Amino acid sequence: MSPREHVKSQAYAGSAPLGAAAVGRTRRLSAAAVVAGAAVVACLAGAVPAHAVEGAGPAAHGAAAPAAAHNAVAATTVVTEGQVKEAAPGGTLLYPSVTSCLTVTVQLRSGGAVGAHASLFQVPGELRSDQILDRAKSLVGGREVASVEVRGAVGAWHPAYFTKAIESHGEGEEVPVPAGRDFAGLAAAAARGLGVPTDAVTVTDVPDGDQVVEVRRY
Repeated sequence: MSPREHVKSQAYAGSAPLGAAAVGRTRRLSAAAVVAGAAVVACLAGAVPAHAVEGAGPAAHGAAAPAAAHNAVAATTVVTEGQVKEAAPGGTLLYPSVTSCLTVTVQLRSGGAVGAHASLFQVPGELRSDQILDRAKSLVGGREVASVEVRGAVGAWHPAYFTKAIESHGEGEEVPVPAGRDFAGLAAAAARGLGVPTDAVTVTDVPDGDQVVEVRRY
């Protein structure tokens, strides 16, 4: 019989006072064992070689790096009315609240995209519809264009709005009014403004709401 088992048997076999004392002693022994075990663990932890501890730093950093890279790749670029922005490869372009607007997404052959949010009526402080394509073209620069996607309220747009905005017309000057959904006319206007072949441009009429476009990776 071990000393602990012996103490335990005495606690049940003897009188009540003796049993209480034995139980107390057993608890003290158990507490001492726990403390001793903790001390051993601490000693073992302290005995870990320095190179193992140092290696934990880069390992943790290496684990965090892919997550950070993923977040960077998956970044969302928000383009509001009258704005033109460039988005990183593999990310997304978000055009919020597209109602009477058209969005123009220029996907680059090398990856990434330039997004333009053309507003039917100019938003104060932002670009007019006849400035949008020129700004997008300047952001693209000499990079090769893979495709151009024009999406939004096709029926509300006359192709001429890309060359002369509604606000650019003087008093008494007639403003062109769209007669319907001119897909071919809008594609040709976008192609001319961006300096790309017409067959690289697609035009899609979509319902009101936010537009989310995936950006080309490569």
